[in-house]
Amino acid sequence: MTGPRTLHLNAFLYGVGHHSAAWRHPDSAAERIGDITYFEELARTAERGRLDAVFFADGHSVNPKYTAGTTWFLEPLTALAAMARATEHIGLVTTVSASFFTPFHAARMLASLDHISGGRVGANIVTSMFDEEARNHGFDALPPHTERYARAEEFIEVLCALWDSWDDGGVLVDRVGGRFLDSSAIRPIHHRGKHFRVDGPLTVPRCPQGRPVLFQAGASETGRNLAARHAEAVYSVAWDMTAAIEYATDLRARIAAAGRDPGTVAILPGLVTYVGRTEEEAWAKKAELDALLDVDAAVTQLGVFTGQDYTGHDLDAPVDDLPPIEEFTGPQGRYATVQRIIETRRPTLRELLGYLAAGGGHATMIGTPESVADSIEEWFSAGACDGFNLMCPAYPDSLDDFVDLVVPELQRRGLFRTEYPGSTLRDSLGLKTV
Repeated sequence: MTGPRTLHLNAFLYGVGHHSAAWRHPDSAAERIGDITYFEELARTAERGRLDAVFFADGHSVNPKYTAGTTWFLEPLTALAAMARATEHIGLVTTVSASFFTPFHAARMLASLDHISGGRVGANIVTSMFDEEARNHGFDALPPHTERYARAEEFIEVLCALWDSWDDGGVLVDRVGGRFLDSSAIRPIHHRGKHFRVDGPLTVPRCPQGRPVLFQAGASETGRNLAARHAEAVYSVAWDMTAAIEYATDLRARIAAAGRDPGTVAILPGLVTYVGRTEEEAWAKKAELDALLDVDAAVTQLGVFTGQDYTGHDLDAPVDDLPPIEEFTGPQGRYATVQRIIETRRPTLRELLGYLAAGGGHATMIGTPESVADSIEEWFSAGACDGFNLMCPAYPDSLDDFVDLVVPELQRRGLFRTEYPGSTLRDSLGLKTV
């Protein structure tokens, strides 16, 4: 008998926090973002809160002109391997670019990490965002959007085929009979496609959880269709509950149309929280970070999100509507969010930068543990989401606040687990071993 529906919570690790000025705070851990013990501590905090997973994002380029914000230093799979040894239950999700990895390389690394962690790995499959990334991989520019997603579709098919090229009994260790492997349980895949030619089998035995969990974060039509066919959990962008419901309703319909059960795919919008024991304390935490914001850097970042040049724009003048999303070639989820903020709030440029300072336009909840839990419960009960991808504005403090103040309130309401249900990420997400 299935128990009551409960939240899934994921901590999105990013430098010293998702607020672009968090590193400037005198108490920040900015000097430690290349120190693996810092990330191990964050993972242990998330595990103490019984969160489903930590998510370590990735990028393949650095903009040397953008000097006012932290970036990623450590390669995620390497970092997560260390974090696996420092934890016991927390899921470990990385970003994998279908545009730059080959499926054999990705399948091998992810399967290895799944063995190292005892079955706690997930992979967010992306197509990458920027031409600067492509130029680090032998390309002049990224391929067109539709071509990248066609490659990603085939990439996922080959990944799964490679993970399935070993049965559970592939490793015999029959000392008496002299057989270490059972050849009947290991088979080539002989894949021949437009983008990949892969014989297989994989060089790593069957994963502890069958396959690592597949995540997806595409907001475009092709991205949503890819998620509907393959994703087991989805990261999304929603500025408000209305947008979240629209997205969730659309994606669940696509999942059903693809012949899958929408109830098995967790939809996790990004969530920025400022939590205090009083409302005043919570708002003061936000104000303290906002006061450190580098306006010029924020304007540059807004240009990346929208493809528009806001240099010289009056900070206290309203921002014009953006062009139709069909004209934008970058990541459409973030673009659509900025578009929605402009259309619903009619902000000045200064106000828009404030909305985007932490999380880039994801939902933001500010208040006491009770009021933040109220908002989370409202979204969850309305079917706007199955949980959240926490984008803490300042690590480690914001994660500590959520784990120590909000999680107990969610547990008190029966909305979140008090213990892990099993040993794998699939167990935490309520997914079957495949």
